[in-house]
Amino acid sequence: MSTASGLAYFYPEGHAVHVVPHHPETPERVETIQSALDQVGWLKQFTHIRAHDLPRGLLESVHQPAYLDMLEMSCRRGIGYLDTDTYFTADSWRLANQAAGGALAVAQAVWNGSSRCGFALTRPPGHHARAGQGMGFCLLNNIALAAEGILQIGARKLAIVDLDLHHGNGTQEIFWQRGDVLYLSTHQLPLFPYSGNLDETGAGLGEGCTANFPLPPMSGDTAFQQVMDGLIIPLLDRYQPEMILVSYGYDPHWLDPFGSLLLSAAGYASLAGKLVAWADEHCGGKIAWFLEGGYNMEAAQACSLGVVAALIGEPWDDPIGPAPFPEGHSWQHMVERGRQFWGI
Repeated sequence: MSTASGLAYFYPEGHAVHVVPHHPETPERVETIQSALDQVGWLKQFTHIRAHDLPRGLLESVHQPAYLDMLEMSCRRGIGYLDTDTYFTADSWRLANQAAGGALAVAQAVWNGSSRCGFALTRPPGHHARAGQGMGFCLLNNIALAAEGILQIGARKLAIVDLDLHHGNGTQEIFWQRGDVLYLSTHQLPLFPYSGNLDETGAGLGEGCTANFPLPPMSGDTAFQQVMDGLIIPLLDRYQPEMILVSYGYDPHWLDPFGSLLLSAAGYASLAGKLVAWADEHCGGKIAWFLEGGYNMEAAQACSLGVVAALIGEPWDDPIGPAPFPEGHSWQHMVERGRQFWGI
């Protein structure tokens, strides 16, 4: 089990200038998490990691050069939008590079053994960013860049587990035809970006290296535990990655304003504990978490403390508790279909 001193931690200094009025992707999303970690006394025990500078070659191994040029030049002009949801400011190019560089630094610290596990408050988030298009509040794909960086220094097989409310369409697309990254996602469907169906499994060398487990509204702790125990863990067993990278969104929590899932913070901590246990047994404990979505600040604190408690082996109690309404049952059909589809 990890210890607090073994956790590599990244906080995006200066991120507060990436902001526009009346938008849900706010600086408070990461500030409230850092404050909670400080209040319980864990923050001072972490190894605080500075972002790596991202070589242009690494950026271009994930994103199209034309998109990178467009994004950089657009940010120089000041505040604007890539689409109706995804804003940028004059500082966003620098801060997006810092977020991705922080993700890479945390991943490398875990990979090379200088830290046992990692937790990166990556902002702007990243898992919707496609190779040639920013979207869904995301500019650069932080976790894809971190994974690619690890692969370039010797990793052969990695797993990305996406536990956000929304499907990580960008991450899926980037690794769609590759066999060196197993992409696993559970998310609400139907919901933006309206991808991540069970039959989306990759192509070419990546055939069978993408697995999606979409959950209907009103799926909660029981559904998530069944997906983890009955689908995600068996596929990790089958693939045997050398490290797990987790796209961490706290928006599956029942308090989140943008979804209809009923996951509790205790449920999230349980999912984290199972992934940590798998990593401890199979890949030397190598696991790192990277922030994606989540828009309720009470849930931000509770879920993040639960995840970090699982990473560092500290006791923790859910201050919010379960959803005050019953979990649905329609998720059971998806789980059964998933087991049949994947031969589990």
